[in-house]
Amino acid sequence: MRGLSQVYHVQRQQLRFRKRGLLLVACVTGVTSLQAQDLYFAQPYANRMQQNPAYAGLLDDYSVTLSYRNQFPTLAGTFQTSQLAADYRFRDQRSAAGLLVNYDRTGGVGYTRFQAGGVYAYHMRLNEQLNLSGGASVNYGLQRVSYGNLLFGDQLSDDGVEREFSLEVADYQPVHYVTASVGGLLYGERFWVGAAAHHLNQPNLAFVTQTTLPLRLNLQGGYKVYFAQTTEKQQYREISLTPMAGYTRQGGTQRAEIGLYFTTTPLTLGAVYRGLPLPGAMQPQQVLTAIAGVSVGSFRLGYSYDMSLSRFSSELGGAHEISLALREFDSLEAAWRRLKRRNYPTIPCPAF
Repeated sequence: MRGLSQVYHVQRQQLRFRKRGLLLVACVTGVTSLQAQDLYFAQPYANRMQQNPAYAGLLDDYSVTLSYRNQFPTLAGTFQTSQLAADYRFRDQRSAAGLLVNYDRTGGVGYTRFQAGGVYAYHMRLNEQLNLSGGASVNYGLQRVSYGNLLFGDQLSDDGVEREFSLEVADYQPVHYVTASVGGLLYGERFWVGAAAHHLNQPNLAFVTQTTLPLRLNLQGGYKVYFAQTTEKQQYREISLTPMAGYTRQGGTQRAEIGLYFTTTPLTLGAVYRGLPLPGAMQPQQVLTAIAGVSVGSFRLGYSYDMSLSRFSSELGGAHEISLALREFDSLEAAWRRLKRRNYPTIPCPAF
């Protein structure tokens, strides 16, 4: 009896693992009738070109940022996302170029998505107080999934012996796609507001049936209250408080969030509440994100943790996210451009 109970326990564990793995694939890729979704970054301004291509070149003369996110750590095959982002503002101050590379994977089911593309933004000064930036990006994507590292039910015999072969499909052909995005930002010395539309062509990401990557709409904005601003020995320092808000809609899902950042150079602390109830929408998953960032010379280091306030997502665990940026902003050159009336001020959004 003990041997039979052990076999039963093993089968239950393997089936549970299989169901969780298939759930992950369904959520990310839409291999069933579900639509695919983009993954979310808890530090939207460290990954600002991800939410709006018009951010390219607005915060630094140039920057290179590496980001890593580990989501649902208690679930088999966690969501893990890595991003490389780089942008460069040309000397004319009116345009900027960027590079965005994303790599997503779930360990349990062998799902990966690689996406890389270029970003271009054009900046305009409307008057002494208002500035406008418009941007666009085009990305190439490659998506794969394999069940080769899973153990299926028909591979287990009655005595618990594991067979090498299964009748389940072990692999699908990779999916190639191209996607395009556009966005715009209106900003001044203390505020910003923007909108972006991603996946305008809604590419097909399905492995078996028709499954499109639906249009993703992003709205974001905020206002910065300065308590102190000084420049000593070419080092800029500030003490400020920045409330912000964001809204995302993709397919049949919506997400609204509000946040508050406090900065006392070189330290930034923030808290973001995601999951505001919206009229006519389903009850969203509620998450509170704590963010901490520090700027040291040409480097920015940020860390965030998602604390779930909903039962379902709390059982799956939170999410860790870290970002590291190498950036450069020449304050002397900026002062010279200001005298020549050629300077386009940086956007006042947080850096994390």
